[in-house]
Amino acid sequence: METRSRKETCLRTLELALAVAVACTLLWGALSLGRQEALADRVVRLHVLANSDSEEDQALKLQVRDSIIGCAEDILRSSHDRQDAEDRLARALPELERLAADTIAQNGYDYSVTAELKDTAFPTREYEDFALPAGDYLALRVVIGAGEGHNWWCVVFPPLCAQSTEDLSQTAMAAGLSDDDVGLITEEDQGYVLKFKSIELWESLKTMLGK
Repeated sequence: METRSRKETCLRTLELALAVAVACTLLWGALSLGRQEALADRVVRLHVLANSDSEEDQALKLQVRDSIIGCAEDILRSSHDRQDAEDRLARALPELERLAADTIAQNGYDYSVTAELKDTAFPTREYEDFALPAGDYLALRVVIGAGEGHNWWCVVFPPLCAQSTEDLSQTAMAAGLSDDDVGLITEEDQGYVLKFKSIELWESLKTMLGK
């Protein structure tokens, strides 16, 4: 009888510990998700989708990417926040689409192309000098042809992918990112790996529960 009682006590203790661990994980995920959402409110991603995974189509994707980045940098040069960047890009979508179409034609292809601003779900992505957690971000999406090939992601505002390591933090903060944002994406925040993982877990949980 005493042995059974001891086992039941151990089981209840284990269940309580598990419940506490799950609660802590969910809380950490919710807090980390808040960090991601705050970050998403300050950036615009760039998402270029190739027609296919053929070597030629992937090379063309990079040509279109370079054209779009160069033009977007000029358009956004005097933008100081995400809303202004979004407004400028929205007005420039026809220009960006024409530029992409011209680049495609100059390379000998007749693929259609579309440019749009769209909320898009991204996985965690690590670049050479910074990383972005998984989540929904506003993206300038450029779809070439069928858009069935591997795509290219980066950040068009602030222009982080075009910055040197030394200038990255300054560029990010000039565009409205906070010290915490910069610490998170540049991995100065030593807990960034756990935060990014907790965001991924939270996003997966939201998907399982149908949001």
